[in-house]
Amino acid sequence: MILLESHSVIINDVLTDRFEKASRADIQFVDYDNVRFHLSTPETKSKILLSMGIQCWPDLLKYGAREYLQNEYQQYLLPQEQTEPEYDVSLMIDLEQLPESVEDRNSLISKLSHLKSVAMSSPFLSAFQEQSNLQAGYKDAGGAQQKDFTSEQSAETKGELKIIRYREEEAIYIQASNDRVTVVFSTVFKEETDKVFGRVFLQEFVDARKLNALQNAPQVRYSNREPPLEIRHLPGLHNGEDWGYVTFVLFPRHFSNPTQAQSTINRIQLFRDYLHYHIKCSKAYMHSRMRYRVAEFLKILNRAKPEVATAEKKTASGRTFRTR
Repeated sequence: MILLESHSVIINDVLTDRFEKASRADIQFVDYDNVRFHLSTPETKSKILLSMGIQCWPDLLKYGAREYLQNEYQQYLLPQEQTEPEYDVSLMIDLEQLPESVEDRNSLISKLSHLKSVAMSSPFLSAFQEQSNLQAGYKDAGGAQQKDFTSEQSAETKGELKIIRYREEEAIYIQASNDRVTVVFSTVFKEETDKVFGRVFLQEFVDARKLNALQNAPQVRYSNREPPLEIRHLPGLHNGEDWGYVTFVLFPRHFSNPTQAQSTINRIQLFRDYLHYHIKCSKAYMHSRMRYRVAEFLKILNRAKPEVATAEKKTASGRTFRTR
């Protein structure tokens, strides 16, 4: 399986080039989940403006995205009133004030190319912190030690249900409890073949954890037709064959330190794109195999055609003609 990159390759390549030699730029492109980017030099070629427009920005603001971006990008983040029109967040990079060492410059490029994933991290980090607080309170109240997801719990405490509407009809639901963080993806299959491929693919996700080598991986549940219990009470949820709900259960071991937490976030927020990307790859592979088989069948049919015997005869005048 191919893993999608959590950073923007275009931002990485453009900044790498401009950090070596400043030049004018005016590049607009769209990344996963219809996230819009604009790389430009509106004032001078030594100052690069990086702007991002993301559909779920109002939801991210509720969970501290602006404060988290300020902490990560500091002097590069422009105030809200100076943000480029039609975009949600803007960064200004002065090429004349870049870090001296190559390692620091590469680190800065990597951080800037992760702008989308950093912005999307805020609700996950908020849920991780909430889980830590709930776990501490649960233990202080005399609760039992952390149990496995499949076992019953008599006094489970839950935090706020966070909803990130990151696409037109799809959303991510995140909820912390005293022993886990539950992440639910809703996804729509718009084509009939996508439903079949999607069900097979997602069932493999569920079954894969039965392998001994993957016992420490997050638990996965899949349901179509009905939303999972964690979000079933919400109004406006879709039911039916066109919709699928994938639930990931993250335990504290999956976000025990900042590096591990960020790695988990980078992978899980790309799940929907990963799923649909591999569905399309599977369909393309099936189509290529079908075309190959059709070509082979045509060769067999062509070889099966009977040869027509022809005979050449001459008239009395010496002219020749063929008979079949």
